Amino acid sequence: MFQLDDKFLADIGLNDMPDDQKQAFLQHIYEELELRVGTRLSDGLSDQQLEEFEKIIDRDQATVDGWLAAHVQDYTNDQVFQRMQQALRLDPADPNLRSEYVATKWLEVNRPDYRDVVKVVLDELKAEIMANRDAILGANQAQQPQQPLPPQQPPQAPAA
Repeated sequence: MFQLDDKFLADIGLNDMPDDQKQAFLQHIYEELELRVGTRLSDGLSDQQLEEFEKIIDRDQATVDGWLAAHVQDYTNDQVFQRMQQALRLDPADPNLRSEYVATKWLEVNRPDYRDVVKVVLDELKAEIMANRDAILGANQAQQPQQPLPPQQPPQAPAA
C-alpha cells in the first residue's frame, strides 16, 4: 500500500514545497488518483456491477449487508477485515468499516487486478508530476508573499 505523505513528496521531488501547501496538494493528488483509478477500473464492468459498486461506495447499508451475506458471512474473522479494523481503529460493528471492507472485497472478486491498476495509475501520475515539478514549485513560489527587495544604492561614479 502507498501513502500520500512527506515521503511521497520527497520521492517526486516536491519536498521543498511550502509546508502550508503540502496537505492541499496531497489531497488534490488523492482525488485525482481516485478519479483515474475509478475510470480505469470501470472499463469492462457491466452496468449492474457499476451500480452495485456505487451503492457500496455510497455506504448503502442494505447493499453492503446483502453483499456480506452472499459472499463473506464470517467477515469479522477475515485477516483483511481485522487489519482494516486495527488501522482505522473502528468498532467491528461500525458500518463505515464494513463498507470499506466490502468495497475492498468486491474489487477482489470483480476486478482482481485492481491493485495492479492502482500501481500503474499512481506511477503515471508520479511521472506527470515529476515532469511538471518546476512549474508546480514555481506556481507555489508565485503564491508566496514577496519579500521586499533591499533599497538599491545609486550608482557610484568611477574613480578618476
